[in-house]
Amino acid sequence: MGLFEAPERASATTMARLVVANPFLPERIALEREILGPDFVDVHSDWNLRPGSGAIHPNLEGLERRVTALVDHAHERLADGHVPDDDERDVFDLLVLVLLYYRYRTRFDEVVAHDLENPGRCLPVAFYAEFERDGRRLLTIPGAALDAAAELPHLFSMFYQFRRAFFEIFNNIVGVSAPIVALRAAVWQSIFGHDLRRYRRVLYERTNDVTTLITGPSGTGKELVARAIGLAHYIPFDPKARNFTENYTGLFHALNISALSPTLVESELFGHRRGSFTGAIADRRGWLENCSRQGTVFLDEIGDLDRRIQVKLLRVLQTRTFQPIGETESRRFPGKIVAATNLDLREELDAGRCRPDFFYRLCSDMISTPTLHEQLRDTPGQLRILVTFLATRLVGTDEAESIADEVVAWIEEHLGLDYEWPGNVRELEQCVLNIVMHSRYRPIVPSRAEPFQDLARLVADGALTLEEITRRYCTLVYAKTRNYERTAQLLDIDRRTVKSKIDLDLLERLDHGPR
Repeated sequence: MGLFEAPERASATTMARLVVANPFLPERIALEREILGPDFVDVHSDWNLRPGSGAIHPNLEGLERRVTALVDHAHERLADGHVPDDDERDVFDLLVLVLLYYRYRTRFDEVVAHDLENPGRCLPVAFYAEFERDGRRLLTIPGAALDAAAELPHLFSMFYQFRRAFFEIFNNIVGVSAPIVALRAAVWQSIFGHDLRRYRRVLYERTNDVTTLITGPSGTGKELVARAIGLAHYIPFDPKARNFTENYTGLFHALNISALSPTLVESELFGHRRGSFTGAIADRRGWLENCSRQGTVFLDEIGDLDRRIQVKLLRVLQTRTFQPIGETESRRFPGKIVAATNLDLREELDAGRCRPDFFYRLCSDMISTPTLHEQLRDTPGQLRILVTFLATRLVGTDEAESIADEVVAWIEEHLGLDYEWPGNVRELEQCVLNIVMHSRYRPIVPSRAEPFQDLARLVADGALTLEEITRRYCTLVYAKTRNYERTAQLLDIDRRTVKSKIDLDLLERLDHGPR
């Protein structure tokens, strides 16, 4: 007789498949339906689309009852002297893991909440002793113990990581459209890989070696995706101190490259020594040095990175080492790099503005964020979901629904559901704010030619000074290229001059138009 009787074997095998399935793909719900059969509850069964519903959905409670029964029956046969073969041990191991996860998932949610309320502090986790006793009892067989019994602190860390991943993915990636579902699934894979068993064995220690590149138009939430990845990093649990070694809330470090000069970018990243350049009046540690093994450095607008700094960052990606400005001793970077750009880096590569070796180091893990138009074309109801989310963030839950009613009604009447939303979710947020404050929104959608025509008219009228002409023209060209070096080449001026001449107010207005 096997470890599982014939009627149980298929259910146990399917349950094991469910453990390693990507929870944000439709396959996950299909497996739940297969396991539960007639007990499957159709109402809101797509809990993986809705934040908060996963902890209480009756299908998950049904799965916990099923896996408890399977594990209990297997223990009875183990007590009767059955010696499982390798395949049975693997299935039994996965069943115990899913049982432990379901049993303690809400307790891990409390740890996440405590970390958010106590940033910078690593608080004791009181229920670990209970978890350890439970785990050793469930994973022990007569005469031997499965390997997992010796790695309970590691499993404890993984379960905590799972709950943070759910929280951050749901909190940062909002909606139910197919592009958003695919984005959530891609983010989960960027955190855990496609094979959760491999992640458990070895990959959890090596994900820092994989650089994640997020691409997509402006306003599509690339930094939010980066936060979801960075804040769901693996954090070891210390069984002696009874706490996690880091509070996860302080492990994400963002740097916007396009907002700083190359010297400042270099200093922010690598740090510098006193006197290494004009203005370096004291030693300064950069983000690469301040970042811990569990931390993430996010480089926004990586396409604007100076080629000279590309060489230095390439060394970090290849060897995990760097040197602060003005120092010859190498330091080690232990954390993870996530980068983002709204440029087509292949075009930048072809144009010679991006080094090939740097590009290929960046693209080991690539995620693309969908436009708002793509989301609404797939699921028109996504509009209300996003408006409600934005309104809740603005005024809280009490007024959010009434604001959503007002905003959606205004959009349907004045813009129509086929409006392109060239500024994506960022534009939608401004639309919500305008309607809340003024009961209207006036989108700025200039044609590509209009800004240059306006400049020509003002020049012909003698309405601008030479400085104003220079600033406007530099800004218009940069708005098309989105690259300081390329703009400098086109205008035959120094890159630093371009950056000093950009009119940020004009650039912000242009950003509401199509890119």
